[in-house]
Amino acid sequence: MNELDISEDLAALRSTFADIRSVVGVERLESDIADLSRQAGAPDLWDDPDTAQKVTSALSHRQAELAKITSIEQRLDDLEVMAQLANEESDESVAEEVRTELASVRKLLGELEVQTLLNGEWDALPAVITIRAGAGGVDAADFAEMLQRMYLRWADQHGYTTRVLDTSYAEEAGIKSTTIEVDAPYAFGTLSVEAGTHRLVRMSPFNSAGKRQTSFAAVEVIPLIEEAGEIEIPENDIRVDVFRSSGPGGQSVNTTDSAVRITHLPTGTVVSMQNEKSQIQNRAAAMRVLQSRLLVLQREQEAATKKELAGVITASWGDQMRSYVLAPYQMVKDLRTEFEVNNPSSVFDGDLDGFISAGIRWRKRK
Repeated sequence: MNELDISEDLAALRSTFADIRSVVGVERLESDIADLSRQAGAPDLWDDPDTAQKVTSALSHRQAELAKITSIEQRLDDLEVMAQLANEESDESVAEEVRTELASVRKLLGELEVQTLLNGEWDALPAVITIRAGAGGVDAADFAEMLQRMYLRWADQHGYTTRVLDTSYAEEAGIKSTTIEVDAPYAFGTLSVEAGTHRLVRMSPFNSAGKRQTSFAAVEVIPLIEEAGEIEIPENDIRVDVFRSSGPGGQSVNTTDSAVRITHLPTGTVVSMQNEKSQIQNRAAAMRVLQSRLLVLQREQEAATKKELAGVITASWGDQMRSYVLAPYQMVKDLRTEFEVNNPSSVFDGDLDGFISAGIRWRKRK
């Protein structure tokens, strides 16, 4: 076989890796892990379950981030050894492994490089995604459910923890709305570029005439802010309604008034929760999300940057940020970045990294 020379590729990757390592701050990560490990080892840690959960979650996130950096460094070293072995033994199969691994490491470094662009105040926090069906009737409700599945699949592929906090089901098919928590490092910074109006064009399965239908769904993304407790909400400012959980059957579903809806009267902000089995747990979860939303709103007003984080999304003609076209051709296109793919099925199966990376780069340029 011809001699395999990856020296230039390796040099470029090592240079990119060095920049990423510097920005991420490996020494700071190691220091954080040591401090959190000491806290996690305290014998009285679980006397306060909320604090214990925060400590163990933060430790897990930082350990995962450091492990990713360490893994890439080792893989770059291994690539050099594998290339030497392929040349010494003139083994094409090993050479092919090197090419495949080279492409894999290059892709991973590209993703990490995008993460270094996430330096906003709340970018490193977990995210809460809310999806609402917009114009388009039954098709819009079905589209909202497709988007719910898409984001859950994306998170699952990355090993991120998710919780469906609330889902309001439509009468005929699909969902009216859903709220999902994504607990992962930089979840908000990563997913915030998904906020906006999404449009679906397809031959409607709900139309007996088989006509092409356009429908819309709104996606809102907010950070789940740990210190949201600094937002004090007087009891007189909220209305709490309790009701029975809806949706697919299961233990405690449709049997007790455990679901909670909290309305913040001054702003009209509404948060519903029905994921937990008890009313107390659902109320606590709803208050946490409400506090996060109100803190975002407060910061937006203070900075005069309304719509920058969550925004007002009408989910109708004229303001869509992404189109999913299934007929008469196959394409998903982001109208801000011009990034597009011709395989909608893969996108609905969670293949969103290309769109997210393009969105983060686009936002940084702006």
